[in-house]
Amino acid sequence: MIELVVDAAGLARSRFAVSPLHEVATTLLPWGLEPGAGAGPWVARARRVLRRARLPLLSALALDAGGYLPDFLSPHPDSPSPSVEEELERVRTTPPERVLDELAALRAGRPDTGLAAAELPPVVRRAVDRGGRYVAGQAARELRCYWDLAFAPHWDAAKAALESEVDRCAGVMARRGAAGLFDSLHPDIRWEDGRLCVESRFTVRVAVPLVIVVPSLVAPGPGVAVDPVCGGLRPPILAVPVRDRSAAPVPPSAELAKLLGPTRAALLAALGRPASTKQLAAVQFLSPATVSYHLGVLHDAGLVTRARNGRTVLYRRTAAGARLAGSR
Repeated sequence: MIELVVDAAGLARSRFAVSPLHEVATTLLPWGLEPGAGAGPWVARARRVLRRARLPLLSALALDAGGYLPDFLSPHPDSPSPSVEEELERVRTTPPERVLDELAALRAGRPDTGLAAAELPPVVRRAVDRGGRYVAGQAARELRCYWDLAFAPHWDAAKAALESEVDRCAGVMARRGAAGLFDSLHPDIRWEDGRLCVESRFTVRVAVPLVIVVPSLVAPGPGVAVDPVCGGLRPPILAVPVRDRSAAPVPPSAELAKLLGPTRAALLAALGRPASTKQLAAVQFLSPATVSYHLGVLHDAGLVTRARNGRTVLYRRTAAGARLAGSR
C-alpha cells in the first residue's frame, strides 16, 4: 500500500497534467507489456520500434518485471500540457548528479519499500562511466527517435482523449470536491482522513506537498512515482488509467484479424457501440485519415453503417458486421 499524506494546502495545490513523455515512459514499464484497454495497437507498434531501432539505453532500461524506471526519462510536468519539445529539453538538461542519483537508486533498490536492487545493464554502466550529462543527452536523443517513430503520428488523437479525461475529472471535482474526485479515479485509489491510499505491492508512507495526477491510455491500473532519491523532494506522480473508454475495442479474434487484416478487425471489434472517427483514432492510436479509410472499406463491404449526429458522424456495426465480429 502506498500512502501519500496530503494536508489541506497540498490538496489545494494538487493538479492534473497531460504529459507526452509520461505516456512514452509507460510503454517502458511492465504495463507496456499488458497495456490498458484500447492501447494495444499503439503499444505493440512501440515495442516493435524499441526492438528494431538502435535505442540501446532505452532498451536496457525498459522493464518486463517489477522495478524502477529512472524518473529523468519522464520529467515532472511543470504545466498542464507541456509539449514533447519542452519535455525532451528537460530530459537533456537534467542535472548530472540527479541522473546518477536515480541510477544509484535503481542499483541499490529500496528494500524498506519492497523495491528490489537491480544490476545496471552493461550498456547503462558504460554510459554512466561517461557521466550523468552524457546519460541525459543520450536518453533525450533516444526518446526523440522513439517518439518520432512510434508516437508522433498518433499524439494529437491521444492528447484529445487524455484532455477529455481531465475535463471529466474537473466536472467530478466541481460536484464532489477534491477528496470525492480521488475516490472516483479508480477502485484501487481512495481518500482516507488526509491520506491518499493506492493499492500497490510497494509499501510507502510519505508526507507530500501536492500530488500531480497524469491520466494514461496505456496504464491498465494506477501507479505512483515517489522520489526514490534519499532526501528527494519531488512531489509524487499518480498515473491513472483513462476511465471513459466508450470507444475502447474488444480485441479481435485471430481469425477475424487474419480475414480482414489487424487494423480493420480492430475497428470492427471496437464498434460494439457507436463511435466517431476521432474516438476510434484516439483509442486505436491511428491517424483519423487512416481510420476513415478503413471504415470506408468496411462500409462498402456492408459491415458498418454511418449516420450523422449533430456535427459528428457515428459508425456502428451492421448485423452482418456484428456476426462477423462474434457478437450477438
